[in-house]
Amino acid sequence: MTLLAAFLGITAGWRSVFPQSRTWKRAVRQALGSLVCLGRRCLSRIIWTNGGQDRSWGAEYFLHSRCEWQPQELFRPILQRALVYCPGRLVGVAVDDTRLRKTGRCIQQAFYQRDPLSPPFHVNLTLGLRFLQASLLVPMYRLARVSTRGLPIRFEEVSRVKKPSRKAKPEAWQEYKEAIRQHNLSQSFVGMMGQLRQELDLAGGEKKILVLAGDGSFCNRTCFRARRDRTELICRTRKDAVLCWGAREGSRRFYGTEKFTPEQVRQDETRLWKQTKVFYGGKWRKVRYKEVSVVHWQGGAGRSPLRLLVVAPTPYCKRKSRKLYYRQPAFLLTTDLTSSVKQLLQIYFDRWQIEVNHRDEKDTLGVGQAQLWNVKAVPKQPVLAVAAYSALLLASLIAFGAERGAAYAALPKWRRKAHRPSCLDLVTLLRKEMGEHPELLKEFDLKMTDQQLVGSAAA
Repeated sequence: MTLLAAFLGITAGWRSVFPQSRTWKRAVRQALGSLVCLGRRCLSRIIWTNGGQDRSWGAEYFLHSRCEWQPQELFRPILQRALVYCPGRLVGVAVDDTRLRKTGRCIQQAFYQRDPLSPPFHVNLTLGLRFLQASLLVPMYRLARVSTRGLPIRFEEVSRVKKPSRKAKPEAWQEYKEAIRQHNLSQSFVGMMGQLRQELDLAGGEKKILVLAGDGSFCNRTCFRARRDRTELICRTRKDAVLCWGAREGSRRFYGTEKFTPEQVRQDETRLWKQTKVFYGGKWRKVRYKEVSVVHWQGGAGRSPLRLLVVAPTPYCKRKSRKLYYRQPAFLLTTDLTSSVKQLLQIYFDRWQIEVNHRDEKDTLGVGQAQLWNVKAVPKQPVLAVAAYSALLLASLIAFGAERGAAYAALPKWRRKAHRPSCLDLVTLLRKEMGEHPELLKEFDLKMTDQQLVGSAAA
């Protein structure tokens, strides 16, 4: 099986998402064009890549602004096929927010937000969109000696509530404060948590436990006090978070009077360090940790019991024959009280794969570069591009397995130890197969040649 055939087999599940067959074909054409396009991924260059420069371009834009379809349903066939590669009782999903830069002043959803790349001594602002993404953590180390692969299964636009003017009436400001409580990043996380649980049940994972791994922005009262159905959380917490145990038996109190912090647990010499192994960076590595079960976080989870995991800093060396450096320790709070620590730590270490997804989406595939301003089109087109990227990753796993085989292009001299294909490897192979197998693209009226790709780069 070729990579292109596997990709088209996955996108065949998109047929039920769109109201007509022609809109489904147009969506698949745009998905392929967004992957193999050279240069900036604006919609006009994607049309040129697909060989549609001599046709009317209005229908390509109307796909996002006028056609009625639910963008998140594009990930349903991806989750159904990828769940086969996730054995075991726990299914790990990494959740994080990302920002897509915009310059258009007519985009209603765009707002100024903190630039994460700004230096710590000077906070910069950037205009853009905010999306909340969830990536399925496929444990590929069970198949070969490669790291876990993150497959995006959710990509939702999270807008900010518009702030009223200074001269607005007090009623408007009261409505604004109430809207902030109902529409924010944490509330979107809670809504996505329930949607992921439903999608997992539809994919055949009714008996599996969904474990969401997040960073410190999701370790708050809203997320930890939300109702969960067969869903657990594991998030990074502050080292000075105030924790406690339950009160003694016979007491009228619920919380104990003795308070402690995760940093105090790390410095407590009476609690011995334990050791386990996790697969990270291409091999199994030893990790030291401390575990404190059944703790309470009054300001966050309330009366719900939690488990505290303190991960010791891992020594590393920048160069050979040099001194060792130590990273910062990690303090984790989880609602899972029964699963093994090794499984939970493995899921949290694999959370880094969502950062790899963000890099591939924005740097390699140019998600968010399409020039759209329509209110309906702005959040739809990036979802289509991310769904195409997720389908491409899954197609490589179906067609060639977890390792980087002979089907991919030869590696350069400075990259000899790559055991897993990168996003650029997949895009290069997909572009090659689209030129070698035009019969697979005949149904979609897509004609792509090498000259067409070079021309699209200069368009």
